[in-house]
Amino acid sequence: MNPNELLKRIRKIEIKTRGLSSNIFAGEYHSAYKGRGMAFSEVREYQLGDDVRSIDWNVTARLNTPYVKVFEEERELTVVLLIDVSGSETFGTQSKLKKDLIAELSAVLSFSANINNDKIGALFFSDKVEKFIPPKKGRSHILRIIREILEIRPESNGTNLGEALAYLTNAIKKRCTAFVLSDFLDFTPDAQPRFEEALKIAARKHELAALRIIDKRETELPPVGIAEMTDAETGRTIFVDTSRRKIRNVYGQWWKTRSEKLDKTFSRLRIDSVNICTDEDYIRPLIKLFKKRA
Repeated sequence: MNPNELLKRIRKIEIKTRGLSSNIFAGEYHSAYKGRGMAFSEVREYQLGDDVRSIDWNVTARLNTPYVKVFEEERELTVVLLIDVSGSETFGTQSKLKKDLIAELSAVLSFSANINNDKIGALFFSDKVEKFIPPKKGRSHILRIIREILEIRPESNGTNLGEALAYLTNAIKKRCTAFVLSDFLDFTPDAQPRFEEALKIAARKHELAALRIIDKRETELPPVGIAEMTDAETGRTIFVDTSRRKIRNVYGQWWKTRSEKLDKTFSRLRIDSVNICTDEDYIRPLIKLFKKRA
């Protein structure tokens, strides 16, 4: 992609997602992610109905009139996007590739955070951490993140979510809100998520949300006869006779089992999650995720 094409794509994503963030998501985001606590704002004279526990006794004694402390929400948050750049994200048979959907979602979340004066950072991972952009504020910083999503050429095609989650736990010292944008195709042979322990540790320290990116063609095999299939992460190629119902059913069960175990893992660890498909509008799923948190 040449520089002019890159600038056009960045601008296109900014125009679309910035408008959505301002007009649709800002309020939902604010309600869902409210900040770390309350900060002292001012004192004012006591009014009927005020909580007596908020009385400022020093000011009250000095002025000989009851005064109360007024607190306001500590709004500023640190938000980190964990962005999967493994080989499987280059897959897409519907309106867009999974990586293109991830780019738009990352931009929406970034601009929503920016509107609420939050810091935003990004961690790109395959089967290792490919790049880490520390959290900062501002439009230029968000555009840098979008540019990196579009430009990044990962050194590896594999997936290791545990590695990315461990890096997050170690790199961000204070509690943050982390959105994991991935297809979560990282399972053991018996269909257990490989990253469960790392997810558990990260969830104790940070507030996690999982955005699972799915393409419709991954969920089932169409009956199209002998099909050549290549694993985007390992490069392994096999031929599958999709005309056989038994093979289609086995694949369908394979997908269902892994999806159910992934959902159970998120539920057990109390991690809000949502599935977003490449052929659907992501507005409703994102609002659903925010409402879960709120």
